[in-house]
Amino acid sequence: MALFKKKNQGDAEAPAVKEFDYKMGILTALNEKLNGTLYDNCIIMPRGFTIDVKIGKTEDKENVKLLQALFIVEHDDFDEPLIEPVDSQGQTPEEAAKMAADIFYGAVWHPLDQSMFKKNPIHIPVTFLNQHYDFDMYAQSIVRIGTSPDEKPVMLINGIINQIPKYLGSKKYYWVRIYLAKHKDREIIEVRVNGSVCGELSRPYKPYIDTWDASDRFLCEKQYAIFVQRDEDKCPFKKEVVMNTAREALKRMVKITNRDEYLKMAEELDEIAGNKDIAAEVRIFIPEILAKMTLGYQEGDSLFLIDGDNRIEFKKTQLRSYFYIQQVMIEFLNSRPPQEDVQKIVMNSVAFRELRKVNKEQGHEPKDLFVPGTAYKVGSENYKVW
Repeated sequence: MALFKKKNQGDAEAPAVKEFDYKMGILTALNEKLNGTLYDNCIIMPRGFTIDVKIGKTEDKENVKLLQALFIVEHDDFDEPLIEPVDSQGQTPEEAAKMAADIFYGAVWHPLDQSMFKKNPIHIPVTFLNQHYDFDMYAQSIVRIGTSPDEKPVMLINGIINQIPKYLGSKKYYWVRIYLAKHKDREIIEVRVNGSVCGELSRPYKPYIDTWDASDRFLCEKQYAIFVQRDEDKCPFKKEVVMNTAREALKRMVKITNRDEYLKMAEELDEIAGNKDIAAEVRIFIPEILAKMTLGYQEGDSLFLIDGDNRIEFKKTQLRSYFYIQQVMIEFLNSRPPQEDVQKIVMNSVAFRELRKVNKEQGHEPKDLFVPGTAYKVGSENYKVW
């Protein structure tokens, strides 16, 4: 009796097929255009830029490879990384990776390259709250998908060029991402400034996208505009200081039971921040941002600084600390805090109290309401918006 059976040649296991490495495929295809240095799974470029890629969803659909990739560009002069999501496709994984690289190169890297070498800058002066800044804008490249090559490209940034100065503040770099897409009756109009959605900047594009005939195909147009401040950054505080102060404030806010404890927290935050104005902004904006993120009401792009009897309007993107604090709020919610902790903070929000009043009097749910922005006051006589 045979104890062992010899395998037939046909029974041998086939060698495993190695999956395509989309990340390295994209980086390799992109670096063929950039001629940078591929190191530690990212591209290092001259003048301090690094480009990383994260792969999202990949799938096969009707013999077509579909890919979602996230490009992340970092630089020491960026207050936040430039993040660009890209959808691409191809008959092979290599084609899908190359298409993603091509889209990123045309949409993002082209204007960044212009900014590095000061190619064809357009001067954008900015004045708000008695402060003046001079920016150079770089915006020439437009990415179009599904449109006819016979149709002349439209400079999308021109639709909001007069509004843009209202969104630029004291940072060295700002970037505006305009994304329009349409398929049948579904339209997407999204304008972001340094990654943050600015709803009021989307409205001018509605008449334009309504002219598109997308009944039988997907149409998309995208444009980046890069803004570089001519002067060096003179901000007296670092991003990390604001975020650390916000994290410490959260720890204390969930424990406060009376006004004396609140005043003690305020004194402690002054010491932690080393700047009373920053500490005040943290205390004011944490409840307002958390209320907006958890209650789901629509909010405008504005802030209203109360100065005596005056309310001075400017944009959230012009106040550095606002989105630093918002980033900490995202961290806080991602940690899945107890619901009672979230509620305890949100109840100190002015917007929450007003919405509760409207709901009680008129029966409207928060998600059905629109708040123009956040009003706030800082007691310091020398308070300056950074």
